[in-house]
Amino acid sequence: MTVDARLFTGLPVLAAVLESGSFVRAGEALGITQSGVSRAVQRLEAQLGIRLLERTSKTVRLTGDGRRFCDEALPLLHRMEEVAETMTGVSGKIQGQLRVNVDPTVARMLLAPRLHRFLEAFPGLRLELAIREGIGDLIAEGFDAAIRFGDPKPSALIARRLLRVRILTCASPAYFKHHDRPRTPRDLKRHGHECILFRDPTTGRPFPWEFHQGKKRTTVEVTGRLMLNDALTHLEVCRSGLGIAQIMDLGIEPLLESGSLINLFPQWPDEPFPLYVYHPSRHFVPARMKALTEFLMESVKSEQLKP
Repeated sequence: MTVDARLFTGLPVLAAVLESGSFVRAGEALGITQSGVSRAVQRLEAQLGIRLLERTSKTVRLTGDGRRFCDEALPLLHRMEEVAETMTGVSGKIQGQLRVNVDPTVARMLLAPRLHRFLEAFPGLRLELAIREGIGDLIAEGFDAAIRFGDPKPSALIARRLLRVRILTCASPAYFKHHDRPRTPRDLKRHGHECILFRDPTTGRPFPWEFHQGKKRTTVEVTGRLMLNDALTHLEVCRSGLGIAQIMDLGIEPLLESGSLINLFPQWPDEPFPLYVYHPSRHFVPARMKALTEFLMESVKSEQLKP
């Protein structure tokens, strides 16, 4: 097939449509009309001989052929942009827009306390975080990556583990004004303790409570009347004295040191909880995303998290 120069002009337009989710917003971002965007996509489809997008009055999404094309072509476009930056003398600068799909726990517990330092370090970067429980379709929605806690499920996405956090079983002194302190994990069930449950977004059920001591593993079937899906609310409810909770060891060290929270079973830690970053393609990871992942890994070293 003879390569038509219009193929190269159509690729950035297609990328803008996927990133913005509409022809109108893509046109605004590129400084062209909606009809200009439509013509550029139509020329690209004609050159390739495939239909790239399904369009309705409300949504724009990739076809199967469009998804396969974008999996291969968009990483090449990003690479061309990086080469162009190098040739024009701005090599090493992190700039442009970074769109990341994250779940509420990642956003509140990991990203929110650190974003000001990240953006200060990269003043040429614009960051958009989409707070969602599900990953969805990264390519169709124009995301550079997704960040999620928990082990990866089978998918076409490329997953890379960033770190593992400890899960601590904690309660506040207020809770023990009315309850005896459990001495072992099994006391949680035997003594009928009120446990605050956290919903697994994948299954919709509470996360199981596991405890590890060397090679020994114990699963305890706890009970509780409250289930949450927000990490900060989970923490605050535990601090209020309502019950016992399993909490990620992210920024809670001051609460443990002050006695506001008590780590009940330091010899029985729960299984480390992994954090993964997901990319649409194994061939290309934007320099902007590399900067964010490296920043996160460096910034949590002081909190004794294991990569």
